Amino acid sequence: AADCHTGIEFARAFQPDVILMDINLPGLNGLEAMKILRADPLTSHISIIALSANALPRDIENGLASGFSDYLTKPIRVNEFIHKLGLVLKSSAKAAPRQEVKH
Repeated sequence: AADCHTGIEFARAFQPDVILMDINLPGLNGLEAMKILRADPLTSHISIIALSANALPRDIENGLASGFSDYLTKPIRVNEFIHKLGLVLKSSAKAAPRQEVKH
C-alpha cells in the first residue's frame, strides 16, 4: 500500500497472514498503524513485521516491545527475511482460528 491508511483498509479487507510494515512513513507512521491494527478485532491477529533503517539495538527492542512480531532492518538481507517470514507464518498458523470476514 502507498500509505498506512490504505494499508489498514487492505488488511481489514484481505486479511493477510503477515504484514511487512515500514516504520518511517509520511503522515501516520508504522508504529501508529500497527497500534490501530492491533486494536481492531478484524486485524488484531495478523502478524506484523517491522521494517526500518533504524537499526540500533534500542530501536529494535522498542519495536518488539511495542507489539511487532519481528523487526527487520534495511537493507534487507534476503536469507534473514525469508527465515523470519517463515517463523512468523508458522507462528500465525498455530494461532487461534481465523475469523471469517463478511464484506
